[in-house]
Amino acid sequence: MLGLKHLKNERLADTRGFTLIEIAIVLVIIGLIIGAVVKGKDLIQSGKQKKFYTKNLKAWELAVLTYYDRTGFALGDGTANGGTATTTDGRFDNVSGANFGNTNGIDAKLKAVGLTVPTSNTANSGQFSFKGQYSGTQTITMYLYYLYSHTQKKYSNALYFTSMPTDLAIALDTMVDGQIDARKGTFRRYADNATPNDGTWPDATVTTTVNAQYIMDVP
Repeated sequence: MLGLKHLKNERLADTRGFTLIEIAIVLVIIGLIIGAVVKGKDLIQSGKQKKFYTKNLKAWELAVLTYYDRTGFALGDGTANGGTATTTDGRFDNVSGANFGNTNGIDAKLKAVGLTVPTSNTANSGQFSFKGQYSGTQTITMYLYYLYSHTQKKYSNALYFTSMPTDLAIALDTMVDGQIDARKGTFRRYADNATPNDGTWPDATVTTTVNAQYIMDVP
C-alpha cells in the first residue's frame, strides 16, 4: 500500500504543471527573443537606408559635381549635357531618371567625359527599388530638376526624388543635415511647405511615401 501511495504521489508531482516562477522565466525569455527580432529588423532597415545614402544620393551628387568640374556645365542643362533644352542656362532641365539611359542622355554624357555612371538596382541608373518600413517596395525616380523653394522663395538645382518611402526620407534628412526638418536644409521635403508645414515629416505609418529634394550647389 505504501508503495502504491508513493507512486501515486510521484505521478501527481509529474502532472502538477509549471510554477509561477517558471512561467515568468519563460515569458521573460520570449520577450527577449521578440525584442531581439524587432531590433534586428530595425538594424537591417537602417543599414539599407545608409546604403541608399552612399550608393545613390551621394554617388549622384559626386557625379554631378565632378561633371561640372570637368566641363564647366551643369549635368542635365541643355542637350549638350544630357538635358532637353536647346541652349544652356545653368539650370537642370527637369530630366527624369527613367530617361538617363537614352541616346545622348545623362549616362552617355557622364561616360563621354570619363566618368562612371552610378549604379542602381533597377534597369535605369536614375531609378531605385527600395522597400520601406511601411510602404512596401517602391520605385523611386530621381530627376535633375530646377525646383522652387516655398520657404526660401527662390529656385535651385536639385536632385528630386518621387515616391520615396517616408521612413527613408526621414533617415536621409538626419544623415544629411544632422537633424529632422522637412522645411529647410540641404535635404528636405518637396514641396517644402507641404502640410503640416511645421518642420516635421508626415507620420510614416499614415503617409507611406513622399517627394523629397536634395539641393545641389551647382553651378
